[in-house]
Amino acid sequence: MAELTLPANSKVRSGRTFKAKGGKRVREFHVYRHDPDAGKNPSLDVYEIDLDDCGPMVLDALIKIKNEVDATLTFRRSCREGICGSCAMNVDGTNTLACIKAIEDIDGPVRIYPLPHMPVVKDLVPDLTHFYAQYASVEPWMKTDSPAPDRERLQSVEDREKLDGLYECILCACCSTSCPSYWWNSDRYLGPAVLLQAYRWIADSRDEATGERLDALEDPFKLYRCHTIMNCTSTCPKNLNPGKAIAEIKKLIYLRGE
Repeated sequence: MAELTLPANSKVRSGRTFKAKGGKRVREFHVYRHDPDAGKNPSLDVYEIDLDDCGPMVLDALIKIKNEVDATLTFRRSCREGICGSCAMNVDGTNTLACIKAIEDIDGPVRIYPLPHMPVVKDLVPDLTHFYAQYASVEPWMKTDSPAPDRERLQSVEDREKLDGLYECILCACCSTSCPSYWWNSDRYLGPAVLLQAYRWIADSRDEATGERLDALEDPFKLYRCHTIMNCTSTCPKNLNPGKAIAEIKKLIYLRGE
């Protein structure tokens, strides 16, 4: 039987432990640490945090660690309200936003890793360069041939409702980095986040480039590497359904070919 193992320089080692100075509600946070420029293996550092002296969310604990325990810890964050998507990471085995993940919802040590199957810039910061290039490739803006009106382009209430569940995507990449098809084919497969964004413009009654957009997505690798595993929908912190959007694109391509 074949035995699959990580390359020696990719194996995560035990790191440092930072003990709490007293406290009745002490919780361990096991945080992935890696600096590619240092030429060392990744490690898991353990931080003990007194929850009575910390905010309720995982991001609060990370900020406390950064400010009071270990200033070398690196992560992204901004709004702290589940809006910007900056603090997307893998917490307790699930891709989510650290700012809306409650510490009390996690049993035992809190394990924090960067988004999976992405190059790591440092610690909990993934390199999203390729992800954003794919987003740009679907031309996520309104495209029209008709002359611009003297006022905004109007649409009916019914047409506007078709965008619900699409425009709310914050491009946190939680869904794409939970998708096995994206793990193995991200060089060509666009992934659930980008395909949901593509459908957002296809579904917009004001956009006049539907045919052009569908033509661009007919490449088997860009779209059809989706095998409806639905990890994307399960992990979305905004409770959106990228899998449904992908299915709608496939249906539109099929129907126009009849």
